[in-house]
Amino acid sequence: MPADGGIGAPNKRREDVRFLTGKGRYTDDINMRGQAYVWFLRSNVAHGRITSIDTAAAAAMPGVIRVFTGADFEGVGSIPCGWQVTDRHGEPMQEPAHPVLAQGKVRHVGDPIAAVVAETAEQARDAVEAIEVEIEELPAVVDMKAALEEGAPKVHDDLTSNLCYDWGFVEENREAVNKAFDEAAHVTTLELRNQRLVANPMEPRVAIGDYAAHNDESTLYTTSQNPHVIRLLMGAFVLGIPEHKLRVVAPDVGGGFGSKIFHYAEEAFCTFAAKQLKRPVKWTSTRSEAFMTDAHGRDHVTKIELALDKDNNFTALRTETYANMGAYLSTFAPSVPTWLHGTLMAGNYRTPLIYVNVKAVFTNTVPVDAYRGAGRPEATYQLERVIDKAARELGVDPIALRRQNFVTEFPYATPVAVEYDTGDYVATMDKLEEIADLAGFEKRLEESKASGKLRGLGVNCYIEACGIAPSHLVGQLGARAGLYESATVRVNATGGLVVMTGSHSHGQGHETAFPQVVAEMIGIDPNMIEIVHGDTANTPMGMGTYGSRSLAVGGSAIVRATEKIIAKARKIAAHLMEASEGDIELKDGQFTVAGTDKSVAWGDVTLAAYVPHNYPLEDIEPGLEETAFYDPNNFTYPAGAYACEVEVDPETGKVTIERFAAADDFGNIVNPMIVSGQVHGGLGQGIGQALLEQAVYDENGQLLTGSYMDYAMPRADDVPFYAIDHSCATPCTHNPLGVKGCGEAGAIGSPPAVVNAVVDALQRAGRNVTHIDMPLSPSRVWEAMNQ
Repeated sequence: MPADGGIGAPNKRREDVRFLTGKGRYTDDINMRGQAYVWFLRSNVAHGRITSIDTAAAAAMPGVIRVFTGADFEGVGSIPCGWQVTDRHGEPMQEPAHPVLAQGKVRHVGDPIAAVVAETAEQARDAVEAIEVEIEELPAVVDMKAALEEGAPKVHDDLTSNLCYDWGFVEENREAVNKAFDEAAHVTTLELRNQRLVANPMEPRVAIGDYAAHNDESTLYTTSQNPHVIRLLMGAFVLGIPEHKLRVVAPDVGGGFGSKIFHYAEEAFCTFAAKQLKRPVKWTSTRSEAFMTDAHGRDHVTKIELALDKDNNFTALRTETYANMGAYLSTFAPSVPTWLHGTLMAGNYRTPLIYVNVKAVFTNTVPVDAYRGAGRPEATYQLERVIDKAARELGVDPIALRRQNFVTEFPYATPVAVEYDTGDYVATMDKLEEIADLAGFEKRLEESKASGKLRGLGVNCYIEACGIAPSHLVGQLGARAGLYESATVRVNATGGLVVMTGSHSHGQGHETAFPQVVAEMIGIDPNMIEIVHGDTANTPMGMGTYGSRSLAVGGSAIVRATEKIIAKARKIAAHLMEASEGDIELKDGQFTVAGTDKSVAWGDVTLAAYVPHNYPLEDIEPGLEETAFYDPNNFTYPAGAYACEVEVDPETGKVTIERFAAADDFGNIVNPMIVSGQVHGGLGQGIGQALLEQAVYDENGQLLTGSYMDYAMPRADDVPFYAIDHSCATPCTHNPLGVKGCGEAGAIGSPPAVVNAVVDALQRAGRNVTHIDMPLSPSRVWEAMNQ
């Protein structure tokens, strides 16, 4: 194996060859013989009662094969939610039905009412316009607090109210937390909003349903981050298809950021319609549809309070959050503001008492679910903003206040039910101060003043929980699926390997990083290893990719399967060399008898496994293929410290990010180039939220930001060159690779750094501004400066 090929090598991504040359195979590239096309009629009102649907004119139009309405799905299951939350009173959450096509009512703009299947997409779209639907428009509710007021319009008539759940954590801490606030020397309070976002992956969603009548098998091709989960949810809970009769294929996927984790109605529709019509049915989302059908992210309103003693030690933290669920419960939506958010409220700090309250609310908006970071960005933003505000109120240095309260001894059990196994927050802060050149800030400040600009410095820390696990714990917390990962390693007779993984790649670089792990273990060239994923027909049952779990969980499953392979190969090598199995060593692709020059190459052993002429058949069977399922016993806990410097134009309020530095602890790193790319992407996404992005509804539930004309995305000139470092690594102690996860860190740590920097700039200029809600648009900043 080349010296630079294994773990730690910055190998170029092998998948980029096909992506950059236009050879990728995305779902929309798939076209099947006899394929029909579907177009959906979607509600143009946020809330209304369907009084009539007339499809006769549409059905008679050229090319139309069939028109479907909600009546065709009577007896078909509801789109399921994969996580049940129990509230602080011990009651399960309210869980309304989510029909494939609207039945009786529409509950958000974009809710599908009917669908036309036709010979061409154009014919289907034209026919949709001929459907006559009458809707009795009802008052819509968009504001979460208003939705909980007495007499508010109910999104679901069969529920008692618009409150999905009222969750308290840790409930037994509540009285002690209140007492700590009563006795505090100082209390800082901050009210803030984590605005609603649209994920906007480069590739819109696509679904193709196919049905084979001869064996009663259905196939769904879809843009999914976890095809096995889609097969389970759709087959078992919606369409009633046995898993062995349902195949789900997710080929190349052009980005997801969480929005492609979930099971969507369009997937179920295409699979259902294909069987009804006995021909393939394809749907490709437009960008406008994506804005009003893909699950949105964030949308929390929070009041956070931090209590400190006379020496500025944190003594207690208390939060109250309203979390928007939208009109229906998306797949993992209930877990995001609760278990993925409340359990991270300790951050990097020794805060002995914490209480988190979350009220999840139904509104007449697009459903909200996990978006890059999923709960951890919301927790970090609240915590790091209130700490910064506390430092200013106390007149102390924000970095010094953080350092004083850092967790410094590990393992550390937080008061919110998780245990950090390793970390070194002092080291990451030291590294940040170095790479950000904080010592040179005053000079840069004077240069900004000379050019008529306001300059500010924002610093924050973050910790996140990745590789959500273990299954037995999350099952107690409401997860309706296991959260393990799987891998099958198949060795060919000539020594090459095929690794079939339950993880799915949509930009993470699995086809490059996973071979580096296996190559390191065996001592062969990574190019001898192929990665297969995304097809339930030829990969073991897995939970997919999200939550920065690919390497920590999926990679660990690959390690365990490869260990089984090596153990069997060692037995064969021992037989070939007439030695004791315990004396066999594997290094650089050679099996050697310890203390001798006797050796046999990897390829000779693999050939013997499949050509067993001289083979210990009485001990082991021929072949070399193993499967492993890995269920971690804890999260991993990446952490870091970020610094942002901004310039603010006092005439316009425009914010320009001048410098950004990120010091991260990701544990052991398999491919540093891929890690750097993940951090860069996350930082860009977080900066987009801080300065530009926001999904906005009017009081009638109309989406005002339904296209790129109104929804601003970050561009190259919105972000600076980054200074990043991953050298302060404390390996994870409970997975075989010692890795922690890096895919979401940048999006978690960057928003509070940007906001802290802007507030700092305004306060240095004498403006009494303590907070500005994201996005920090020029108008918002200018208004804050001139209040």
